[in-house]
Amino acid sequence: MQQWMCEQVLGIEPASKDEKPKPLTGQAQKWVLHLTAARQFYKREGHLRVPRKRVERIVGKDQEKRELKLGDWIGNQRSRAATLTPERIEQLSQIGMRWS
Repeated sequence: MQQWMCEQVLGIEPASKDEKPKPLTGQAQKWVLHLTAARQFYKREGHLRVPRKRVERIVGKDQEKRELKLGDWIGNQRSRAATLTPERIEQLSQIGMRWS
């Protein structure tokens, strides 16, 4: 009924695919995306000394291109090392993370 009223009475049409907001990304999914970007950087550069302003471009599992602030993320992980899970610490250590 509301959709009909919006369309017929108010002349409002449903948003197109391009106009719809992107779905929210959970924290676990954000971790996976940033870890993927870190692995990509490490594979290309051979180290994980990422400049603070570095933006890494990746293609997600949904084939969507993303730009991630990898430098900020790496710095944040270093500063939060005491609160990271052992699994996450191990994942980053495996690709050359410097913790100090």
